Amino acid sequence: MKEKRSSFPRMLADLTYEEADTLKEAGAVALLPIGATEAHGPHLPLATDVIISVHAAKVAVTRLRAEGVASVVLPPVAYAVTEFAASFGGTISIRSETARALMRDVMVGAHRAGFRAVVVCNAHLEPGNLGAIEGAIADAREAGVPCAFPNVTRKPHALRLGDEFRSGACHAGSYETSLVMAATPFLVKREVQQGLPANPSSLSVAIREGKGSFEEAGGPRAYFGYPAEASEAEGHRLYEVLADIFAAEARQLLA
Repeated sequence: MKEKRSSFPRMLADLTYEEADTLKEAGAVALLPIGATEAHGPHLPLATDVIISVHAAKVAVTRLRAEGVASVVLPPVAYAVTEFAASFGGTISIRSETARALMRDVMVGAHRAGFRAVVVCNAHLEPGNLGAIEGAIADAREAGVPCAFPNVTRKPHALRLGDEFRSGACHAGSYETSLVMAATPFLVKREVQQGLPANPSSLSVAIREGKGSFEEAGGPRAYFGYPAEASEAEGHRLYEVLADIFAAEARQLLA
């Protein structure tokens, strides 16, 4: 199960095919980041969820490799069901059926390429996307792929990600802004972020009430929560929590 070289890049796309074959021979587990291309307030990039899922997966792989567990991060899925942000510039939403089929095929393809198991590392929390992931996991398992999806919106994971996250007012708020600050600080518009007023409107509550867009949910600028309170230090802490969640799932699959 141990890698022959711990110095390999963490991203599969950065490897040569010969290096990838070495991981295959080691029975590596693959981590699949899932994000979206959608509005995240006036201060964060459209790629926010991709940035978060990729970086969390990288931290998890670093942790697994330190334990001698062969692992790698697959290229991310950057398109998803993003209907809540559909009216905001740059948001690209795909059908649930498309998202489900794409993720299923990537997991099946990774297993066929020799990776022993696949862990989905998702940062896009829209209900339609979560449903597509759950469907893709079921389809991939039916095709013989050992795979798992630790849904961070559910207990016990959600309890570890801070008060704002638990409140449901966390889209482009302190939670996500802190994570982007820690991974790609140059992509956060600091002057805008520091001037944004708090928006305690809960997306979770709005979803339960049947709301279908950020505007209906009380987020006219595509953010919820407390972005001005974000910090890089909090982002690094959150990545350790997310990495722990994803690495634990990988260990369980390989056990």
